[in-house]
Amino acid sequence: MNDGRWPDMRAPGAAVRIYCTTEVQPVTDIFAFLALQGIPYDRYDHAPVFTCDEAERAVPTIPAAHTKNLFLRDKKGHRHWLLVTLCEKAVDLKQVAESIGADKLSLGSPERLATHLGVTPGAVTILALINDPAHAVELVVDDDVWHAPAIRAHPLVNTATLVISQPDVRRFIEATGHVAKVVRVMGRT
Repeated sequence: MNDGRWPDMRAPGAAVRIYCTTEVQPVTDIFAFLALQGIPYDRYDHAPVFTCDEAERAVPTIPAAHTKNLFLRDKKGHRHWLLVTLCEKAVDLKQVAESIGADKLSLGSPERLATHLGVTPGAVTILALINDPAHAVELVVDDDVWHAPAIRAHPLVNTATLVISQPDVRRFIEATGHVAKVVRVMGRT
């Protein structure tokens, strides 16, 4: 039952608003942006998911990289990154910090996430870069994701998953004005 607090994900192109306990501004209509850029996608609607395991159960087996998206900050909170890697990797933040030339990394708070990317925990996605016109968030993409034929991404909410081809993901990144730093993310052992 939709009580009006959640977007109706059945209506492609419907304006999407996200509400949470932190201050989150209404987000841009991601479906209109993708259409404007001529970026096709396959869409899978599902119950809200907050983890990779939940997303794996909610979305049928599809030939696309199942991504994990981490919103990170440096020790002082002056720099922020969006790390896109594979769900099956247990990320070693120390190794990632060395790869991108950062001091100690940690997960950004829900408040910082809302401020910089306009999404809530569980809905972190590469598509949230549309909400960062100031380019305050640096994009870091795992080499394995960068070379996958397609990826899975939430459309700014965690009640749907889009499958977008790699060339179209790169077109999206370019359209937002961001530049991807591609690194090899080693799983923690």
